[in-house]
Amino acid sequence: MANSAGSKKRARQAEKRRQHNASFRSMARTYMKKVAAAIEAGDKTVAAEVFKTAQPVLDASVSKGIFTKNKIARVKSRMNAKIKAIA
Repeated sequence: MANSAGSKKRARQAEKRRQHNASFRSMARTYMKKVAAAIEAGDKTVAAEVFKTAQPVLDASVSKGIFTKNKIARVKSRMNAKIKAIA
C-alpha cells in the first residue's frame, strides 16, 4: 500500500486511468462486434457503413495506447477483406 503523499496520488491517478482505459477498450471492442455482426448478416452496404464508423474509434484507441498499432491494423484488414468478400 502507498505510504507517501506522492505515491498515494500516483495510485489514485493509476486507478482513474485504468477505469478510463477499460471503458475505452470496451467501446472499441463493441464497435468490432458490430462490424462482425453486420458481416455475419451478409449485408455489404450495412457492413461497410458500420466499418466506416468503427475505423476512427479503432484508430483513436491506438493513439491513446489502448491497443497496439499492429493489432488494430490486422483487425481492420481482416474486416475489410470479409466485407469485400460478401457477394
